[in-house]
Amino acid sequence: MPIQADILDEMNRLIDAAREQAILLRAIGGLAVRVKSKDYRKFVTREYPDIDFVAAEKDQRSLDPFFKEMGYEPSKQFNILNGTQRQIYRDPPHSRHVDIFVGDFMMCHRLPMNDRLHLDPITIPLAELLLSKAQIVELNRKDALDIASILLYNETGKDDDGRINLDRIAQLCSQDWGLYKTTSINLKRVEEIVSDENLDLPKEERDLILSRVLQIHAAFEEMPKPMQWKMRDKVGTRLRWYEEVEEVAR
Repeated sequence: MPIQADILDEMNRLIDAAREQAILLRAIGGLAVRVKSKDYRKFVTREYPDIDFVAAEKDQRSLDPFFKEMGYEPSKQFNILNGTQRQIYRDPPHSRHVDIFVGDFMMCHRLPMNDRLHLDPITIPLAELLLSKAQIVELNRKDALDIASILLYNETGKDDDGRINLDRIAQLCSQDWGLYKTTSINLKRVEEIVSDENLDLPKEERDLILSRVLQIHAAFEEMPKPMQWKMRDKVGTRLRWYEEVEEVAR
């Protein structure tokens, strides 16, 4: 089956083909948010120039032959230098590319995913999907609205069964003060945007998003905080608490 012009169809084609070859490949990024949002156009309408995935570490060596078979061209130099952690493949006819994180998602903060990719058949789990947006230090409005969309259309809970797993969010943020700090800052940003009356959002939907933000803050209050976490909290933002992300030439 050739590469599909519709990017959502293409994402599903790749996931299905990977499954047939026992390769664990799950969507992340804007397309994953779209999949998990019933009315994805409510907050922001945009083009999706690329497809982002997370692949299992065990499948790192299988990615190159797989994507070549699927009709993609590898970014050879990038993949040679970074292939154990991240790989890029191009689709020149449609002016787009596929970006794959291997095992972990690593940008401003590290999100371990290798042992959790099996939990959803299409995307990474909702807890990590939310954190993949909330970990962005220089959060723009589009990414803030993606967080709002995840919160509106998905319940919170204590497991991963179609819910945003609050225990998982708390676990990751209790292990990484920097992730906690960036997430906390960005949830406040989401609150401000959602509370803006200029955002065309019914009151019940606005209140639902805000209530789920409060549930995450409550999970932060209740989570265990190791001594190292508390010591880093005292230092605060006087020291940089995140990784600086360089733009990748594709």
